[in-house]
This record gives sequence, C-alpha cells and structure tokens, in this order.
Amino acid sequence: RILPWRKVNALADPYHVWVSELMLQQTRVETVIPYYNRWLEEFPTLKDLAKATLEQVRSIWAGLGYYRRAENLRAGAIQVVESMNGEFPRTLDDLQKLPGVGRYTAGAVASIAFGLRAPIVDGNVIRVLSRWCAVGAPTITKPVVAWHWEAAAAMADTDRPGDLNQAMMELGATVCTPKQPSCDSCPVATWCLARKAEASGEGSVTRFPRILKKAPPKKDERDAVVVFDEDCAVVLEQRPDGGL
Repeated sequence: RILPWRKVNALADPYHVWVSELMLQQTRVETVIPYYNRWLEEFPTLKDLAKATLEQVRSIWAGLGYYRRAENLRAGAIQVVESMNGEFPRTLDDLQKLPGVGRYTAGAVASIAFGLRAPIVDGNVIRVLSRWCAVGAPTITKPVVAWHWEAAAAMADTDRPGDLNQAMMELGATVCTPKQPSCDSCPVATWCLARKAEASGEGSVTRFPRILKKAPPKKDERDAVVVFDEDCAVVLEQRPDGGL
C-alpha cells in the first residue's frame, strides 16, 4: 500500500516513522492516515513538536484515543531537542530511551529510517512466521516469543531491512490475515508449511498461530457519579497527568 509515511527505495524520515508507529498502536491504518497528515501540518518538524503545548498536542490528537501516545510524542521531542542536541537517536538502545518506545517501535524506526538490521515482531509478523514455519506452540509463551524475534532478526539481516520489515507487516495485514488469508495470492505460499499441511488434510492454515483461550472475564461493578450545575451543564475536571 502507498502510505504517507513510507518511502519507495529510500530511507524514511525518522520523525515521520516514529509518529506513524505510535499512532498505529492499537489503531487501524485507515483511521491513522488523516490524523497523521493533520499532525505533520501542525508539527512539521521535531522542533515544532517540542515547542507545542500539551493542549495543542491533545487538540490535534482528539478522537484518536489513547492520549498517552500523544503525550509521549511531545515528551520525546522535548527530550531529543534538549538532551540529544536535536539529533534523532539512531541506535536501538537510544531509541528505547524515548518515552513509549519499546523493542518493536525502536526496530521499526531503526530499520526503516536508518537502514539498521533490526527486527520487528508484532501481531502481523507473528502470524506470518507462525504459518510459514507451522509453529504449533502457543505464541504467548516466552520461548516462542523469543523464537519469533530470532527468526525476524535473521530475516532482517539483509541489505534492505526496512523494506523487509514493512513487507512482513504488509503481508500479515493484507494477505496473511487472521480469518480469511489469501493464500492463492501469497508470494511465499510455495514455502509455507501451514499451506502444505492444509493441502495434506492436516487442518486449516488459520489454526496458526496457536492462541490460548482467554480466561472468562470477571464481573466488576462500579458506581459513577455525574455532577450538574444549576444550568444543567456537566461539571468536569481534567484527569491529572499521573495516575487515574
């Protein structure tokens, strides 16, 4: 897919990749695109974001949810400008010093923006690798998670790690989907062990990855209070930056 934060045969802007990756956490691509475009119109550079107030940042983010992501972007921009001489961190360790940046986001920025041979593992990548290699163990166990990172690292050891990582994410998002994978149009179907097992009558491709059943949710009842003033307007107080 053509996406506003992607570059063809070129390294992307690290600021753009960072913003897009945080926006894409728990949010669909089609939802993110207009917010991403609006964000860059308002804060075109890292320094512009660092100068913005928290209210300005929240205003542009309004409607996207999980506001902590927006607050982390602003805090990270301030950190880069004030503590890193305005130079975006280029190593996995330094990237993970930014608020809200974990191993996955650091790998995405490092590979896509700087061409480092850094792996990424998200739900899409896990699904692709689990089916490609017919991994029968539950994907949430530590050894299986570690295996996926090791496999992704081996694949990222290439001349174009950013393109490889984006291709893996794209394959999982558009072809190797959870319920109705398009195996006939999959470019790696020839080597897919789950596809071969299905052809041999050993079960559907969709049985991979193996996911443990979740425990039934516990019922938790709470009381809520709404306060109105004399004009029947709701009295609101903004949540503090820390805690609930």
